Amino acid sequence: MRTGRAVERPTSPAMRPFSRSLPMQLMRAREAVMRRFRPHLLSHGFSDQQWRIIRALVDHGRLEIGALSALCQIHPASLSRMLPKLADDGFITRHSHQNDQRRIVVAITARGRALFRSVAPESEEIYTAVEREFGAKGLRQLYQLLDRLIETLEADKGGTRPLPSQKRRR
Repeated sequence: MRTGRAVERPTSPAMRPFSRSLPMQLMRAREAVMRRFRPHLLSHGFSDQQWRIIRALVDHGRLEIGALSALCQIHPASLSRMLPKLADDGFITRHSHQNDQRRIVVAITARGRALFRSVAPESEEIYTAVEREFGAKGLRQLYQLLDRLIETLEADKGGTRPLPSQKRRR
């Protein structure tokens, strides 16, 4: 018979506690940050992903879809579904690559740059508030640690390094 109490399951000795799961901690941190930015973006009619596309194009200029996808961390199929709306709204253009018609190049328009200039100041205010709350030194250290983690893990892009349990014993 159930008593209504949650059944506590012991943590597997082979796994760290869920609260120490690196992917989950990174997702929680991302969501905590985005809770600050999302209302601002939505008030301008943009999703997180659409704003990433605008930001990336302002910073990097013209990009092929594959490069834009990687830079924005948006799956290419999802990106391809988002680009028509941004193009229809006049924020971006899409053109075939001059040397290879199969490749598509995306660029920011003057209207897209104007939008960026109108939205960016409030975004910077949010960054300033986060920095004030978290601390400038802590934020600098966080950026450095995240850069180091990314660099370390991307050195093995395919995740092809064998797990300790997969290494051959000699």
